[in-house]
Amino acid sequence: MPDRMQYTRLRTSVTSFGLTFVLMMLLWMIFSGKTELLLIGFGVVSSLIVAGFSHRFLFPNPHLRSYIKTAWRFSFYIPWLLAQIFMANIHLLRLVFHPRILEIIDPHLVVFSTRLRSDITVATMANSITLTPGTITVTADQYGEFRVHAIDRKSSESLPGEMERKVAKAFGERQ
Repeated sequence: MPDRMQYTRLRTSVTSFGLTFVLMMLLWMIFSGKTELLLIGFGVVSSLIVAGFSHRFLFPNPHLRSYIKTAWRFSFYIPWLLAQIFMANIHLLRLVFHPRILEIIDPHLVVFSTRLRSDITVATMANSITLTPGTITVTADQYGEFRVHAIDRKSSESLPGEMERKVAKAFGERQ
């Protein structure tokens, strides 16, 4: 008979797998919009495969209440990120149409360290930087070390800055 620790690990793994499968299946149904039985079957199979590979990353500690809190906090991060993307687009438009474009473009690499430690927060920060026009995350590791390519000094002057604080707050990481 398995001991209590093994039972807890198994229950955690099954819950994590189930949550990941449901999320993947919902996303598949929303994005595909298909209702034919064969295609739904393909969606189920692909969602099972994705859940099998990624459930430990997506839901490592499947306590539904904590994920609801995180989703709530993350819903406040998204509008802020969209505003940053919009402002960076305006900055890039000015840069591209500036008469002295060759003088003001200054491509360079910025290396910095953040206090973010979990995989999901580092990945979110890296993706947020890449989504913001004018910057591309070249590398990001599990220790919070980032290497970012920026098209000019203004595009990189706020790194890591406010974005790091917003990501940490969204995922409940202490700074």
